[in-house]
Amino acid sequence: MSSEGRFTSLPVLETERLILRKITMADIDDIYEYGSDLQVSKYVGWPTHESIQDTKEFVGHIIKEYESECTGFWGIELKENQKLIGTIDFVSWQPKHKTAEIGYVLSRDYWGRGFTSEAAKEVLRFGFNHMELVRIQARCFLENIGSQRVMEKVGMTFEGVIRKGLFMKDKHQDLKLYSILAEEFKNQ
Repeated sequence: MSSEGRFTSLPVLETERLILRKITMADIDDIYEYGSDLQVSKYVGWPTHESIQDTKEFVGHIIKEYESECTGFWGIELKENQKLIGTIDFVSWQPKHKTAEIGYVLSRDYWGRGFTSEAAKEVLRFGFNHMELVRIQARCFLENIGSQRVMEKVGMTFEGVIRKGLFMKDKHQDLKLYSILAEEFKNQ
């Protein structure tokens, strides 16, 4: 782990039901499966994958980021069948301030089963224990109730609405902001 906002290596993380690991070209079909789903891509920063080529380019970009050590982008793999069902990452990291923001996406086939919360808890643990973060936050569109529930389940506190905080999906979006501090996480 580096203090300059770069990952010298991205570790494999494990939970009861999941393995969080680097994305590979072998994951293209699984990523296309949920990346092409309009319901899944509705609340993320990337456009709906219209072809398998879109997914190949997306994965290629992630792999280049691994090579430049600029990302903490984990694939969420189900242990029971080795299927990649989503991703979770640090969308931003400010080492000087010891803060970061997480983002995540999950295949609709696996919504409502606690997989995202399980992955997020492990990424929070990693951030506080190995990156020495003091604060981790997450944001979501106002209407993204599922994401709000994930943030609440992992112990994050709602801080407020960031009005027109992000230009995405062809308009300025209001965002809900949640956060958790290291001491709050350790006291859970």
